[in-house]
This record gives sequence, C-alpha cells and structure tokens, in this order.
Amino acid sequence: MIDTPAATGVCARYRVVHETRYRYQSMVTLSQQYLHMTPRSFAHQQTESHQIWLDPVVNDSRDGIDYFGNSTRHVALTVPHNSLLVHAESTVALSARPGLTQIAGTLPWEGVRDMMGREKSAATLEACRYLYASPHVTSFPELEAYARASYTPGRPQLDAALELTHRIFDDFEFDGRATDISTPLEQVLRGRRGVCQDFAQLMIGCLRSIGLPARYVSGYILTHPPEGKPRLIGADASHAWVSVFCPALGWVDFDPTNHCLVQHEHITLGWGRDFSDVTPMRGIVLGGGKHDLDVQVTVTPLPLVSEGWRPG
Repeated sequence: MIDTPAATGVCARYRVVHETRYRYQSMVTLSQQYLHMTPRSFAHQQTESHQIWLDPVVNDSRDGIDYFGNSTRHVALTVPHNSLLVHAESTVALSARPGLTQIAGTLPWEGVRDMMGREKSAATLEACRYLYASPHVTSFPELEAYARASYTPGRPQLDAALELTHRIFDDFEFDGRATDISTPLEQVLRGRRGVCQDFAQLMIGCLRSIGLPARYVSGYILTHPPEGKPRLIGADASHAWVSVFCPALGWVDFDPTNHCLVQHEHITLGWGRDFSDVTPMRGIVLGGGKHDLDVQVTVTPLPLVSEGWRPG
C-alpha cells in the first residue's frame, strides 16, 4: 500500500520559494557563501523536494550537516559579477504537533530544571547544549526577573511557557527599525521593541536564565492576506520562534511574535543556540563596495493529496 497523507499524519503541505538578491556597487571577483536554506526533516516535518540554484552559476558547491544536524551548502563563485541571486525552492509536509490539551499537564518547571543536571539520557544530554549563553543570548538579572513572573513555584513547565509567549507579545511592539542583528538583549528588554528574531532570543534568554533549555528555530510562516485580497508573491517572510525541551513531549515550539503554540503554519529551516547558528545566508565577497539587498519569500499552501499519492 502506498502511504496517503491520512496514513502518514500529514496535516498541511507547502511550497516555499525564498529568493535573495544582492546588487553590488562595483564588480565582485570572488564570493563564498554558507547557506542554511534547506528545510529540515524531523518528526513534525518532511521535506519532499528541495533545490537551490544561483545566478551566476557556482564554480564549487558542497553540501554538509552542521553541529546541530541542519543541512548546509557552501558555494563559491569566481566569475566576476555585479549581482547575485540565490533561489531556494522546497516542498514540505507537516504533521500534527502537541496541542493545548497535551501541554497542560506537564511537570513543574523546577522538576525539569533539576532533571537537566541529574539525568543522563541521550535526549537530556542533547538538550543541555541549549542551556548556556551563546553569541546573541546572554542571561542577566532583569531577564530572570521577567521570566519568573510566569515561572511561579510549582507551575507546569509548558503552561508557564505559553504565558511567557503571550506576555512577550503583549509587552513588546513589533518594529523593524528598532533593532538589527547585533542589538543586545538588554536593549531589547529595555526598549520593548524589535522583530521576531529579537522576541525569540528574548524568550530563549528568559528560559536559560532559570535553568531551562531552549533553542532558536529559523524558518517561515504562512501569512494571510486581507479578506478578499489575493495572496501576494514574495510578501511572506523569514521567521523565527522558540523550541522548549519537555521530557514528556520532546521539543515543543512557541511563537512569541504571534503569541501562539506552533501548529501547522510554521515551516522549519533549522535550529541552533541563536540566530548566528542558522543564518540563512552569510559569507564573504572580494570587491562589490556598497550593496542593495532584496529578499522575497512566498509560502503557498498545497493540496494534501498530490498526484504522486494514490489510495492503496
């Protein structure tokens, strides 16, 4: 029997097109880029197809896996160019994640914190790598104080995480001009403004400050056009959210930018300690001078039954 979406638990399918274009002021003679643009396959997501191509065509390309298990690609261009286009196109299938009823009865958060220093299971040891400070996520007293308003004594771990998600949404304003990739968490907490990257790293810092592991997730989210308006090509965006380790359920994802428990509209590229571990594209160029950057993302829902699937 050939598996159908119903048999495999698929609840949503998407096509994602992610285009990044650089236009340089002067000629670039050498460009080397490190890409995290391949969606990750794991328990709640399966990558059905994926391709990356560049213009100009690369001279050297190597696929790999990073320390966190994410797919990577290193590319080198030695042909002189004054613009660079990176086009990534993927089809992914999402399966059901834990819902609100499943997260309601989790362990008190102190029990999870204590377990991290006591248990030696593979899952717990893997989660320990997300307990500590990282390049963009530090711990400080004000951050711990903000976390403890939700993490009161004896409160179930994921119930507290959901409240923290809602509090960040209520207390902070989305403002694309308030921060950049180097803005420290202290400034984000003080200014109460930022973007999805800031809110994800803020929540991660809160959790780590009280001894709970949390990781940064990079990906995409399906956006909804106003009623009666068509879906616009390129109007979606890269996104970031938080994954919280729960001994009973594994990793459970929360989105403080959209005050929600992640379900079936988030497409995962990869995860790490913070933004620096899963930057979609970073590299070095020789020449170029100043540049203009244009990023367009299109997330298109697909039918649950594709031509390749037939009932058995």
